[in-house]
Amino acid sequence: MTPTKAELVEAVKAFALAHYEDGGWDVIVECWTDEDIADRIGRARTPGGAIAKFRGVVSVWADRQADAINSAF
Repeated sequence: MTPTKAELVEAVKAFALAHYEDGGWDVIVECWTDEDIADRIGRARTPGGAIAKFRGVVSVWADRQADAINSAF
């Protein structure tokens, strides 16, 4: 059975929370609404596919966070 959009949103939120300290995923937890997540998921049909839709933006935030940490010292 294909997950509903709401189930996919919950899967992304759970993954983001579990990876909160992994760079970038904290932005999803702190700043994105369920509607924002649903829009980004688009036509994804699986939890893995929904999470994959975020890898690009999360990696940008992770890079920015790493740059900020490295420039502080």
